[in-house]
Amino acid sequence: MNGYGSHTFKLVNKQGKVHYCKFHLKSDQGIRNLTREQAGELAGRDPDHATRDLFSAIARKEYPSWTMNLQVMPEEKAKSYRWNIFDVTKVWPHGDYPLIPIGRLTLNRNPENYFAEIEQVAFSPSHVVPGIEPSVDRMLQGRLFSYPDTHRHRLGVNYSQLPVNRPICPVSNYQRDGFMAIHNGGNKPNYEPNSQNGPQAAGPAVSFTSMELLGQTGRFPIALTKDDFLQPAKLFAIQDKEAQERMVNNIATHLCNAKPHIRKRQLEHFRKADKQWASRIEKAMAKSK
Repeated sequence: MNGYGSHTFKLVNKQGKVHYCKFHLKSDQGIRNLTREQAGELAGRDPDHATRDLFSAIARKEYPSWTMNLQVMPEEKAKSYRWNIFDVTKVWPHGDYPLIPIGRLTLNRNPENYFAEIEQVAFSPSHVVPGIEPSVDRMLQGRLFSYPDTHRHRLGVNYSQLPVNRPICPVSNYQRDGFMAIHNGGNKPNYEPNSQNGPQAAGPAVSFTSMELLGQTGRFPIALTKDDFLQPAKLFAIQDKEAQERMVNNIATHLCNAKPHIRKRQLEHFRKADKQWASRIEKAMAKSK
């Protein structure tokens, strides 16, 4: 399956020029799906099917890989683009901003110790390298805080010192003490500036770029507009008849279990996107009862 970054990030070059970007990982194996019936049968017979399939393929040296792609938008284009580029419910059509291949991700070995190498991994969108920066995407801003908070709760305050989470290249910092500190800096000072030959900040190269903000801040209700239904309608329309039928039946199977007023409200959303889509779901729900 493919992997899509829901958030918009900033790319910044040495001259401080900003471009916005979205990350895409496209499967080099192609996309293969289970039907709802197959997934249900496998869930009962072999709930570890997906993990086993991945582990076995790597063990056979059939290494799965994904091509990393970027969509890149100049900063000045963002203000006038037809959709809010920081809205995680919207995509950037490839006709506007084509995918640019930049590399490949390959899984070429299985973990030797699942707990040490998988269970203790602590990913976060706040882990960025110079040249990649977070944007004002509000959900991203929340995740910059919530992911590290979760790791501190799950793995302890010094989770970044665990072998699987430590930087490959040695770095210096002023992080000291706390529960289960593994690398505590010896007798080095824990403040900067200092006269003890302690590490110094890397300077402007690792600072974030500034951004001009206009308008009022506050809490505002979200009002749905016609634009909010254009992309779902397009997604439904570009699928072949068989894929459309599977989608309709999958939605209907779950939605028919909802309370009547919820079913009615949800069908109105589908109807605003595509009247035929809503009609087919309604008919499929009637058959499912």
